[in-house]
Amino acid sequence: MKQYDYLIVGAGLFGAVFAYEATKRGKECLVIDKRPHIAGNIYTEKREGINVHVYGAHIFHTSDKEIWEYINRFAEFNNYINSPVARYKGEVYNLPFNMNTFHQMWGVFTPKEAQAKIAEQIKELAIDEPKNLEEQALKLVGRDVYEKLIKGYTEKQWGRKCTELPAFIIKRLPMRFRYDNNYFNDRYQGIPMGGYTQIVEKMLAGSEVLLNTDYFEFIKGHQNIAKKTIFTGNIDRFFEYKLGYLQYRSVRFETETLDEENYQGNAVVNYTEAEVPYTRIIEHKHFEYGTQPKTIISREYSSEWKPGVEPYYPVNDEKNNALYKEYETFAMTRPDVIFGGRLGTYKYYDMDKVIRAALDAVKKEFGE
Repeated sequence: MKQYDYLIVGAGLFGAVFAYEATKRGKECLVIDKRPHIAGNIYTEKREGINVHVYGAHIFHTSDKEIWEYINRFAEFNNYINSPVARYKGEVYNLPFNMNTFHQMWGVFTPKEAQAKIAEQIKELAIDEPKNLEEQALKLVGRDVYEKLIKGYTEKQWGRKCTELPAFIIKRLPMRFRYDNNYFNDRYQGIPMGGYTQIVEKMLAGSEVLLNTDYFEFIKGHQNIAKKTIFTGNIDRFFEYKLGYLQYRSVRFETETLDEENYQGNAVVNYTEAEVPYTRIIEHKHFEYGTQPKTIISREYSSEWKPGVEPYYPVNDEKNNALYKEYETFAMTRPDVIFGGRLGTYKYYDMDKVIRAALDAVKKEFGE
């Protein structure tokens, strides 16, 4: 094979943005991905006329006008507003915690009433210094909100009791004393009409792409394939786990097509009781206001990560962050490699932050 300027490992958002910007500057890029498709976890696939978010719900939101204008070059976005609901033992609550939630829970109408109810519960608990996540949450929101909307969901997400999780995971829990179901505070929000895959297709149009290609196997026979590598896989795997394994959480999806027009009436419904094994159900058509005769839903199950399983988000506790810092020191010894994305930098990124990080890497690389 010919030599390229850049070997980009991972056809997700970080790799695609870097490839697009590098090819604009006359560089030749080879993009490889171990999956059979591009777009990483934002991959969408059309089924029954519905754009299915194969790896979970991805709602684009940002307060960065430059990033919003950048992503809009590649697709037209609708005006979808993320307004999830939570189900708890036959009860339904609006999220994020707002006046609708507090009215549903206690029958209160005014912010003053809601604040008084929460303050009363916090005072009764008399928690001084929270020793774990449970005590931290109770001190922030009181017993009712914690028991119904936080405890079960959090324990499913992390696979651990809230009493076993460190308090710093939730330093704050946003509560709105307004009747406002918009989950995000960001100025710009929406879903690309036609799905996310088209965005990455356009970004990669000037690059060569190899799918079903594992980097560690590929590089054995192509060590001089490129002058520089952009690596968006697991940083600990890149360094052969020399310092040990970083921890991740994984997600398993059960997706099915239903012969009905509307299953749950909302794109995202969280199941906050511990007895329900999945964390939420996504109904994909509602992201784009679909009117198809059938619907497609995905149940999401949080699970522990182990080698061979797809990692979804890092466990950013003190122990793992310290281990990542050691791997980051290793990375500095490889000026021929740029590490990026959520796995390469061991960070939980929203999509706009991934794009910003990729553009920052481009600026640094090309001295702009």
